[in-house]
Amino acid sequence: MGEVWQIVPIGVVVTLVVQTGFVLVWVGRAAARLDMMEARLESQAGVAERLARLEEQAVAQRASLERIESKLNGH
Repeated sequence: MGEVWQIVPIGVVVTLVVQTGFVLVWVGRAAARLDMMEARLESQAGVAERLARLEEQAVAQRASLERIESKLNGH
């Protein structure tokens, strides 16, 4: 074991340990952000569906209004 410490300086080992720690923290934070974004996306799925229904209702109301206007104008 003493031979390993002669070949690899202690600074290199410390640097690798610190970098590994930072990578683990970064991965943990990235996973937390991903979880948050997935939760937000799931909560907005219902809103998108409601918006699509409202758009279809607006299209139908516009067509109905155009028919009424057409009848009033005598066309």
